[in-house]
Amino acid sequence: MVPRNGIRRTPEQSPDVLHAGVASERLGRIFREEWGRVLASLMGVLGDFELAEDALQDAVAAALERWPADGVPANPAAWLVATARNRAIDRIRRERTLAHKTGLLQRLAELEPAPNEEDPLPDERLSLIFTCCHPALAPEAQVGLTLRAVGGLTTAEIARAFLVPERTMAQRLVRAKHKVRDAGIPFRVPPEHLLAERLGAVLAVVYLIFNEGYAATSADELVRGDLCEEALRLAKLLSILLPDEPEALGLLALMLFHDSRRAARTSPEGTLVLLEEQDRALWNRAEIAEGERVLARACKAGPRGLYRLQAEIASVHAHTQQPELTDWRRIVELYDELVVLAPSPVVELNRAAAVAMADGLRRGLSLIDRIEGLDDYYLLHAARADLLRRDGRRAEAAASYRRAIDLATNPVERSFFERRLAEVR
Repeated sequence: MVPRNGIRRTPEQSPDVLHAGVASERLGRIFREEWGRVLASLMGVLGDFELAEDALQDAVAAALERWPADGVPANPAAWLVATARNRAIDRIRRERTLAHKTGLLQRLAELEPAPNEEDPLPDERLSLIFTCCHPALAPEAQVGLTLRAVGGLTTAEIARAFLVPERTMAQRLVRAKHKVRDAGIPFRVPPEHLLAERLGAVLAVVYLIFNEGYAATSADELVRGDLCEEALRLAKLLSILLPDEPEALGLLALMLFHDSRRAARTSPEGTLVLLEEQDRALWNRAEIAEGERVLARACKAGPRGLYRLQAEIASVHAHTQQPELTDWRRIVELYDELVVLAPSPVVELNRAAAVAMADGLRRGLSLIDRIEGLDDYYLLHAARADLLRRDGRRAEAAASYRRAIDLATNPVERSFFERRLAEVR
């Protein structure tokens, strides 16, 4: 970013005014809700993340000065687009060479908002999402850029979410933006022959964000509610932009079912509570009902996919009032389909745990012992330890708990395994 005094800031020094100096909670909410839509409109014209974001930051700063006194405009997004457009024109005239000015200024002129402020702003966020999740970008860059560009999170918020210094995250985001510009990554929804492949990456990024919130890798707490809610917001946006895409709907349903249990996953003291021991009165029944409605839409939209199958499994748990009444046979049947559709060692592990509950502990243990490629995955050792504990094989259970403790990175989970280890010694 080059300010008017001509001094260029380094990425970690660049001001992030998305929330700075917000006069009220209402303004903060408006900026967060409109950020992705406005940035998408600017990106569609400029094709340059940094220029589009700098112009939008300028517009937000202007709004922070004017809206508290003048009132929030009837169409905040249109106001931000118009203001950002004018700020972008100023920047281009100051900073760009003649060869680069002409085309950009012409495209910005075409972005002139309609005289009627009530006219809806074209929603180009789907193109923005696919740009952020382009396979040319590294996975960590896809996640950070999606949270920043589409979700409207500040650089500091994203850095805190993934436990890296703000300077590191700022540099990561700058590199990703430069990659989009320099590699000529197109700002568009991919053509039909690439859509299925690219949509998978988009859904995976959203689910990764949710999982980091639902079972934090290294944070002091087990559950990060802010990340869960941001991932749900992104998933709901996808379901609006792709209303007939069964896997987008399946992912949203899956996340709603999981999130409905969030309040019951830890005790008041912050310790881990396993699914079978959770107080089901704490489950969010409104989210479960919403999950069922979305799952029904996914079933009508197309054949079973990876996320819809997982949502159906989660639905079985969500509608079981007592853990001993869980229909494990039905869950095993769904995992049988999932193993064929999307084979992986993790799916095999989850299926083995379900088989143990449906067909006996030793049958499940034999399946776990055949799984290859998960020796460094702490949940394999935790699952094995739990089945051995239930089967009365305490010494073997203790060895598996020790291995899970060595591999676990979240202190809440590690503490839980240590308590279990003490029980079986």
